[in-house]
Amino acid sequence: MSIFSKIANGEIPSYKCAENEEFYAFLDINPLVKGHTLVIPRREVDYIFDMEDSELARFEVFAKQVAIAIKAAFPCVKVGQAVLGLEVPHAHIHLVPMQSEKDMNFANPKLSLSTEEMQAIASKIYQEFTKA
Repeated sequence: MSIFSKIANGEIPSYKCAENEEFYAFLDINPLVKGHTLVIPRREVDYIFDMEDSELARFEVFAKQVAIAIKAAFPCVKVGQAVLGLEVPHAHIHLVPMQSEKDMNFANPKLSLSTEEMQAIASKIYQEFTKA
């Protein structure tokens, strides 16, 4: 079982931003910017393009809903999306609030935020997500 499956199952703590029966969103613990969120399917699948078309479509729609919540919680120009997926064998989408394209550079230094800051960020996104 991947670390992301354990997170989605509640076996490993996370900063929950959104969820439904199929998908789960939580803060990246090494964020590029405040609000950097990971979106995963609860079903363990390594490669995003191994997902069935209908599941992939629902995954993207869920990610869109999370992105809308992020943008409401952290006003930005756009919320960028990246699919990398080599570091964890579980499909995932990075959603990153952007003021410029430089915010999506994964070589940038990562933020170091306190537990309290992370909880406040996740709560803000979750509140916006549940408004919809």
